[in-house]
Amino acid sequence: MDSLEIGNAPIIEIDIRERFGDAYRLFIKREDLLHPLIQGNKYRKLKYNIAHALNTEQKTILTFGGAFSNHIHAVAAAGKSFGIKTIGIIRGEEPKKFVSPTLSFAKECGMVLHYVSRADYRKKEERSFLKELQEQFGDFYLLPEGGTNDLAVQGCKQIISETKEDFDYWCVPMGTGGTFLGMLEGLEDKSTLLGFPALKGEFLEDRIKHAIKTSPFKKWEIIPDYHFGGYAKWEPSLIDFINDFKKKYGISLDPIYTGKMIFGIFDLFEKKYFPENTKIICIHTGGLQGITGFNQRFGDLIF
Repeated sequence: MDSLEIGNAPIIEIDIRERFGDAYRLFIKREDLLHPLIQGNKYRKLKYNIAHALNTEQKTILTFGGAFSNHIHAVAAAGKSFGIKTIGIIRGEEPKKFVSPTLSFAKECGMVLHYVSRADYRKKEERSFLKELQEQFGDFYLLPEGGTNDLAVQGCKQIISETKEDFDYWCVPMGTGGTFLGMLEGLEDKSTLLGFPALKGEFLEDRIKHAIKTSPFKKWEIIPDYHFGGYAKWEPSLIDFINDFKKKYGISLDPIYTGKMIFGIFDLFEKKYFPENTKIICIHTGGLQGITGFNQRFGDLIF
């Protein structure tokens, strides 16, 4: 990411005829290939934020995340690439023995790691808490947890606007909802956007309705049935699907976001959710750095 400009993420078709015949055509936009360290939607979210920080001569970026956060990993890598100091406010107590591969990488990139209790972490949007952090660390450019802000939405809009081919359905995993909002802004009225949350609860739908700034006639839906119990939760059927998918198509999927989404899409094929003769494209949002930490926590489940 020595330059803020990159080429388009390649789009490949997944041959699903053996299982579903010619009823559907499925494509994957390989956002995970945008950059070896700053993958997928994290690059999109950071692109204009990094440009703004550089243009305004900000010397420090401060942000928030957990011990296995893709966002923390990406911000640390971007900071190293552009010579910007980074500070990660990490949820939970500092580990005495095991340090996640994500945080080890962030530290190697020069990120300052500051651990806070879960109670304090919940104050991350409160002005008084941010003032305390400013008194401790000095002035900084603030990036929210997950990186979602107006500039991030602007970057994610390009996922659709740079794509020339038409699709009936666009599918994307959801964390904080920023990628979904950006794509919704770029969506053509004839297409439908489907979001697959990694988190339990209905708060994302309310957040999207509140934040939406585009045509109310655009078609979108949140599919809440494939979070497997919530963030970082999983079942053996998900792991089997991820491993089988890589064996058959040569594409790695992370178990937090993209793996759950594509599992859900295949299940929706089985349930005939989509009309026949539709073209569906799903966004591979990266997150592959998290597989190492996942395997360390749960055993070597994903190859």
